[in-house]
Amino acid sequence: METKWDTTPKNDRFEPISGEKTMKAVVTAGNGGYEKLECREVRMPSLESDEVLIQVLAAGVNNTEINTRIGWYSSSITTSTESATEKQLALSNADGGWNEATPFPFIQGTDCCGRIVAVGPGGDESSIGARVLVRACMRRFDFESMENIWMGSDFDGAFAQYVKVPASEAFIVKCDWSDAELGTIPCAYGTAENMIHRGNVNKDEHILVTGASGGVGSAVVQLAKRRGAIVTAIASASKVEQVLAIGADLVVRRDENILSKLGEKSFDIIIDNVAGPSFGDMIKLLKRNGRYVSSGAIGGPIVTFDMRDFYLKDLRLIGCTAWDAPVFPNLISYIEKGEIKPLVAKIFPLEQIADAQREFLEKKFVGNFVLIPPSADE
Repeated sequence: METKWDTTPKNDRFEPISGEKTMKAVVTAGNGGYEKLECREVRMPSLESDEVLIQVLAAGVNNTEINTRIGWYSSSITTSTESATEKQLALSNADGGWNEATPFPFIQGTDCCGRIVAVGPGGDESSIGARVLVRACMRRFDFESMENIWMGSDFDGAFAQYVKVPASEAFIVKCDWSDAELGTIPCAYGTAENMIHRGNVNKDEHILVTGASGGVGSAVVQLAKRRGAIVTAIASASKVEQVLAIGADLVVRRDENILSKLGEKSFDIIIDNVAGPSFGDMIKLLKRNGRYVSSGAIGGPIVTFDMRDFYLKDLRLIGCTAWDAPVFPNLISYIEKGEIKPLVAKIFPLEQIADAQREFLEKKFVGNFVLIPPSADE
């Protein structure tokens, strides 16, 4: 179905100026439901000296874009992402996401596979034409500081025909993967590799992965197996075979009593982006000196557990948001060496973003959804 792109200006920053080039984009107007996703013509980005312009070839769909739109990152929200989405929350305060004001209206899109089409003044013109992946999590003050910003959350992202980023954050990748396959990588696999790196996952360690059929969870399964770990995964009954197929050694159904099934002190490491009511059981499942690693809480951010399980077993709780320096170069090398594989669950045209996010939230798939922007001549 052909979509009409709205050309009505809604913000000075995006308003087309006579004689300047425009592009098609999805602008997120504010906190709320799918009506906040506006498909429209906007101004092309203008480049500074250290930036490159990328034609977006594929952009992945992630929880973080939905969470930002509905305001779930606000500390005032205590429910799971599913419950918050069903209510289509629209926060009236400035604390719309990450406990700071979200820069609405802006262009979301954390994942970007694209091609460099221009460089800023004085930039390296030899990079023009290269296919790249964008490191979505960027350190504002180099890697000496944990302060970080995210493309598509803190500044305009990849739900558009073009995006500009610092030249240092565009990584050339040489492989035979399709654009859509590469579009599944940055956020999900970057987050997964960061947790595995920071959690120091080693060969023959026993790791438990929750939410193993999702984008991040399925990436964790692959990346942990790549390091030689023994992987037990948790997934819904309908996805057990698919999760086994990507490398899990054992898959436990989500509706089972996990603690009774697996037993206390069974795991060296737990990588858990679910949290919620099961958090206390996760802590009990860890061996002495075990590590609990997390970068999300889709099952609910407010948790309870017995502190005695924590301190008497000398456990470590490791939070992961800012990506460490080796993470993205590692991923590029894994792709080029054929050590991981993409999991494209479904592809949508960019203008069908609302349909993609609705279906994404049903969680009936394994892997990632990808959006394809209109080509440059559309």
